[in-house]
Amino acid sequence: MSATTNAAESPAYTSEFAGAGSVNLLRVVRSEWIKFRSLRSSWFATTTALVIAIGLGALFSYLRATHADGGPHGVVGVPDPIRVSLRGLMLAQLPIGVLGVLFVTGEYATGMIRSSLAAVPHRWPVVVAKCVVEAVFCLALCTIGCFFAFLVGQAGLNSQGYGVGLGAPGAVEAIIGGGIYLTLVALLGVGCGFAIRSTGGAIATLFGLLLVLPLLGEALPTSWAIHVNQYLPMNAGTQILGTVHDPHTLGSWTGMGVFALWALAAIIAGLLVLRRRDA
Repeated sequence: MSATTNAAESPAYTSEFAGAGSVNLLRVVRSEWIKFRSLRSSWFATTTALVIAIGLGALFSYLRATHADGGPHGVVGVPDPIRVSLRGLMLAQLPIGVLGVLFVTGEYATGMIRSSLAAVPHRWPVVVAKCVVEAVFCLALCTIGCFFAFLVGQAGLNSQGYGVGLGAPGAVEAIIGGGIYLTLVALLGVGCGFAIRSTGGAIATLFGLLLVLPLLGEALPTSWAIHVNQYLPMNAGTQILGTVHDPHTLGSWTGMGVFALWALAAIIAGLLVLRRRDA
């Protein structure tokens, strides 16, 4: 039976169109939050991401500090200590992206998406509610994680005197930007989940956008690469994580805006698929 048919037969559907107003966005958000916090995968993925971000940030910072002088290229010091301490985000984005995908495709796998759509006949509130829950949760925890990654990383750099404090130019911006970046990765996962509906396919698409596109971009002729690569999702979004930038990259917040457009495009694609195809 189609989700549309189920929705038409449900009491929630009838009462809403009778003017009772029993279905609204706030209640849908509350329902999605209950689902989200009830899933073990939500807490497992988030914990994994935080451990990776903080742990790898500390490891990279300590190793960079102890090997800062000398080296095969004669590099002395640490040119961008803020970026070094947040380097763990490059791997932490993977479990965060999977978190976004599973929040959607898990319902398709179990068939519970039919119940969700039966209770909410207009399908856009389901997409919006999932995005709101995912965004608020990830923004709060991931920003806190970036803060501790920065502190622990700078402590490692300070073992050799290369660390900086929160008052350093770009430090607070990088911490907040790191939380926003991981949040957009999760929303990109939500969009891929709705658009593809298969956990494996959505995760493969997400990783392709984040990791494979930059590799393909590097294979382009140099005259093309310097114009194309700066607009790729990860290349654009991660510019905010440091203070030293390549002249052929976007500015910090401009890059974040470009990455936000990628996430928005994925969400819109997912909404279009949800409206046109049965659950």
